[in-house]
Amino acid sequence: MSGQPIVLAFSGGLDTSFCVPWLRETYGRPVVTVTVNTGGIDPAAADDLAGRAAALGAADHILVEARGDFFDQVLKYLIMGNVRRGQMYPLCVGAERGVQARCLADAARELGSDTVAHGCTAAGNDQVRFEIVLKTLAPELEVLAPVRDHAWARQDQVDYLGSRELPLPAAGSAYSINRGLWGVTIGGTETLDSAGSIPESAWVLSRGALDEPAPARELTVEFRRGVPVAVDGERLDPVSLIERLERIGSGFGIGRGIHLGDTILGSKGRVAFEAPAAETLLTAHRELEKLTLSALQQRIKEQVSLAYGDFVHEGKQLDPVCRDIEALLASSQARVTGVAHCLLRPGSVFVTGVESPYSLMAASRGQYGESAGEWTAADAVGFSRLMALPGLLQTRAQGGGAGG
Repeated sequence: MSGQPIVLAFSGGLDTSFCVPWLRETYGRPVVTVTVNTGGIDPAAADDLAGRAAALGAADHILVEARGDFFDQVLKYLIMGNVRRGQMYPLCVGAERGVQARCLADAARELGSDTVAHGCTAAGNDQVRFEIVLKTLAPELEVLAPVRDHAWARQDQVDYLGSRELPLPAAGSAYSINRGLWGVTIGGTETLDSAGSIPESAWVLSRGALDEPAPARELTVEFRRGVPVAVDGERLDPVSLIERLERIGSGFGIGRGIHLGDTILGSKGRVAFEAPAAETLLTAHRELEKLTLSALQQRIKEQVSLAYGDFVHEGKQLDPVCRDIEALLASSQARVTGVAHCLLRPGSVFVTGVESPYSLMAASRGQYGESAGEWTAADAVGFSRLMALPGLLQTRAQGGGAGG
């Protein structure tokens, strides 16, 4: 058993860097690091991760390409549902943990290992997400969490690596940074309470973007059945499209925020985030839906989308109810096809207009506030009278009489 590897989910950050030598020394077994690319890893970053893993003593390093799976399995539905937590945070990091956990379990099986590990702490959400998915998909695997289970503080990890002359992450221990296809989260001392923001130097994608604001830029996003398919008329696959919008939007400081919300464990938590592509797509998609969906469709979608975002946040995306919600979301998008015209300005996305061959606005012969179409003035009088009836009856009842 001693020759069987421990398969470690590896991001290259402080926690997972610490885990490589600690697991080797503690268990006397080789460690194979697995990085699942759900965004934010270019070829240079991939080479750096492989080199870092080797320098830390990993027996092997595996990079799994999963950006397409992440979009197809999760992001597509977050867009269709216009999902944001706390009405602002687009789940830019955390939503991919289920995909990463699945890939980790697959790697362990391929390597013939019965043990996987992650670098999550006892205070965060990711420990729950990883372990729900791992226990659901591969209950036979033993799951190790050294940082959590042995209460290793960040400075103690820095000291541990330093004493062995092992490499530290470039960001050291000042900030905890997570990056994926849907954005970046940044945690530091400033986010441990509710009072202030992180400094300008701590932003990852948009550092300095608001110091010298860029001139406004027009941009179009085309959707087909709720899925983004083109930017400025150029057709792109979903991953390339999101990466394109991230590059453009970060130059405007679009998608910055600090989210204060409820953790899975029940406490309040706070994290800074940058999600320029998510902000652009969710804003554009929401406006196109208003043109193409009925009021009842929008009402029901908002309810189930809120629940879906909670389930993804909590790591419950393997539950069958998520397949049911996804089926509803996909069905609702049958006519969400068209173009959103956007104006990018420092810190914001403004949708100047939307067009669709399935426009419910264009389908009416009437014009709001101007002229009746499928109804007459007399119809409008009668409709108003009937709409007022519940209020009239309440007034009568409160007065205690039947007249009036």
